[in-house]
Amino acid sequence: MTYQTLIVETPSEGVTLIRLNRPEALNALNSQLLDELGQALDAAALDETVRCLVLTGSDRAFAAGADIKEMSDKSYADMMKLDFFTGAARKLEQFRKPVIAAVSGYALGGGCELAMMCDFIIASETAKFGQPEINLGVSPGIGGTQRLTRFVGKAKAMDMILTARMMDAAEAERAGLVSRVVPVDKLLETVLEAAGKIAGHSPLAVMMNKELVEAAYETTLTTGVALERRLFHSLFAFEDQKEGMAAFVEKRKPDFRGR
Repeated sequence: MTYQTLIVETPSEGVTLIRLNRPEALNALNSQLLDELGQALDAAALDETVRCLVLTGSDRAFAAGADIKEMSDKSYADMMKLDFFTGAARKLEQFRKPVIAAVSGYALGGGCELAMMCDFIIASETAKFGQPEINLGVSPGIGGTQRLTRFVGKAKAMDMILTARMMDAAEAERAGLVSRVVPVDKLLETVLEAAGKIAGHSPLAVMMNKELVEAAYETTLTTGVALERRLFHSLFAFEDQKEGMAAFVEKRKPDFRGR
């Protein structure tokens, strides 16, 4: 499928790279981009050859926020009828395969929120994260107040959301917002290497492990550990478990087939 605001590539087996492509607007998230992102996610979800997604922007900006020009004249009724932001956000939230955000430059407002919806973020040294919606007289609208608080804690989230200050890559790594920071010219190489490792694992085990980590934010420790144990037990019903353990014993590379 051809997209106007995205570039979709397959850089290696099992890995799909989705690049936000509105350079004239620093990849600001408008309705068209979000609609196309939803379509790309639907296609990747149905494609059994896709085992891991990478979401990125440009060296200058992952996404500088939502498209203010598109929203500025809308009323409360307009926003509610459109259910603005919900469609693509929900699809990304419910996407079962791993998604890595590769962030260089600005990830502000909706861009920061989009990155946080991914399973983890690898950032370049130039990355800057922020939720500056307060400058516009509004709040974050795609989960920024909730995810940022969970990821970096109340104090930093309040500081960033109420003052609109940006967090650089080094602080973001210290705070736990990003998993690692690499030189800008090594970002895509590093992320694609990580995605390739994920794509080489059993897709069933990957989906279950993702589900378990996500459950840690939604459940008590007792409930989460019980869920983990049951899903761990259930993985022994799959051929991939037999293959993985046999390959370990036989000291060879496993051939996971998602069965």
